[in-house]
Amino acid sequence: MQFLKNINVKLVEARPEDVWYDMSLRQLRTGEVNFYRVKDFLTGEWLFKLCKDKEQKKIMIKAVKCPSGIRFSQLEGSSMVFQESQIDEMLYDVISLTYLDENNRLRRNVVSSIEEIPSVIRENYDIKSYELATGKKAPGKHLVTLSKQENEKELVTLFVLERAWGLSEFSPEEKLKEKEQTAQKKKLSKKEVDTGQDWSCPVCGKSHRLIHVETEKSVNHILRKQRSQ
Repeated sequence: MQFLKNINVKLVEARPEDVWYDMSLRQLRTGEVNFYRVKDFLTGEWLFKLCKDKEQKKIMIKAVKCPSGIRFSQLEGSSMVFQESQIDEMLYDVISLTYLDENNRLRRNVVSSIEEIPSVIRENYDIKSYELATGKKAPGKHLVTLSKQENEKELVTLFVLERAWGLSEFSPEEKLKEKEQTAQKKKLSKKEVDTGQDWSCPVCGKSHRLIHVETEKSVNHILRKQRSQ
């Protein structure tokens, strides 16, 4: 769970009705469209377009903007589809993981066993067999995730975990440790000095202490409310 806490997913635009092109159906579709910005501690910043097709009973998520570089840029324009499960109010996604071959070309592998699924997905998502989720069998489809239809941020996060994390040059453990060390360094570099001077508000009369604040890049001053008030 500590990894997911460091993936920030924010809704930046909601369109009650818009149009998109469905590659599988080869036709324009109309429905609700939402845009999400993601700040992922491991891979960087993303922008996703989420399209809700009520008639087809599915949600499509498309990577509109990816982090720079040969690894993630290959995902730009890629999509991930969540379809209605036979389990009420749940959507399923056939689990497939991306990786780069020896020529730095994007490849994808549909998992066939639970051991192939990264622990961050196993521990945070409900995993079932394709047959249990859909009530049918299909060649090459083995395991799926189940998510509630209304949990759009959870769906967007799953795109990052399945499609992007496998392309990172670093492990999530390494990147999280680096992030924590950087945050600690910034905290240590911040210096606060109590000036001993008080300032009283001419309207309410409340007194505040003037604090001198120094960081590596700037010098600021803040007014801090006295504890006795």
